[in-house]
Amino acid sequence: MTEASLILNREGHAGTILMNRPKALNALDIGMIRNFASAIAQWKDDAAVKLVLLEGAGGRAFCAGGDVRAVRAAAVAGDRPPVEAFFTEEYAVNEGIALFPKPWVSLIDGVCMGGGIGLAIHNGPRVVSEHALLAMPETAIALFPDVGTSHILPRLPGSIGTWLALTGARLTGADCVHAGLATHYVLREHFPALRAALVESGDASVVERFAAPLPEASFAPHRAALDRCFGQDSVLGIIGALQAEGTEWAAAQVKILRRMSPTSLSVSLELLRRGAGMNLRQCLDEELKLTRSVVHDHPDFCEGVRSVLVDKDGAPNWAPASLEAVDRAAVLGLFR
Repeated sequence: MTEASLILNREGHAGTILMNRPKALNALDIGMIRNFASAIAQWKDDAAVKLVLLEGAGGRAFCAGGDVRAVRAAAVAGDRPPVEAFFTEEYAVNEGIALFPKPWVSLIDGVCMGGGIGLAIHNGPRVVSEHALLAMPETAIALFPDVGTSHILPRLPGSIGTWLALTGARLTGADCVHAGLATHYVLREHFPALRAALVESGDASVVERFAAPLPEASFAPHRAALDRCFGQDSVLGIIGALQAEGTEWAAAQVKILRRMSPTSLSVSLELLRRGAGMNLRQCLDEELKLTRSVVHDHPDFCEGVRSVLVDKDGAPNWAPASLEAVDRAAVLGLFR
């Protein structure tokens, strides 16, 4: 008998959720999303549930994101309803977590990307181990920062959110706390004891007892340049500022940006700038509208997922192929 992809339990004072697709790095499918919605509805008014504890199975990943290969397959087939259902219901879960009236404790050990961040970022505590790896890699597949991160990323310190969104930079361990994506850094060896304390007490503040001292952020030496460059008003402006820095780090950022979908970079920057002035509900609405145009009406999404996740050739054919060829009117047209 096949094990459930999302395992819900009541343990002590906690409602526990285990994402259980380890071979797929616990990537979210529509069934998991619907079970998340059920858990939220079931536990939000249950006085016996003092907190929710969210984990990923398998030891390699918390949640690698949404199942975008399935989204691409539907888009290629011209089948809009499954795509609409996936994003509509996923974003409703993100909002449900944000509005959940109790602590939603995420124990992040391993890979956590895209949709996985959306399951953790809107409530807390958000606990990372030294083996955590967080990223928003959407521009590589020509999507954009979604699951409510268009609200979160502009509110991270300085220009960190823009840097993460455009480059897909991967943050490990304590760096996630420095960037504002996580709240606590706890060594992997202490996760079992932390979990037991949370279940027994129903008190999220016990996380403080297990938190390890934070080492300096690995990006600290580049922080001033990061804020200067990624604070520019356009992607080409960001690239120009990076080139003016004349450092190895800045040159590496330019190389990364030049690999991403030019349209996706432009859409993502516009979305973050808009998100800075909107609440979470407005951001989720804007993201949902964008999924319809970006997934179905522009070729880059299907091409990006093909390149990264289907054929895995790392050789996408973007349209247009360069940032210089991106038409701003066309970008704004996707925000309809």
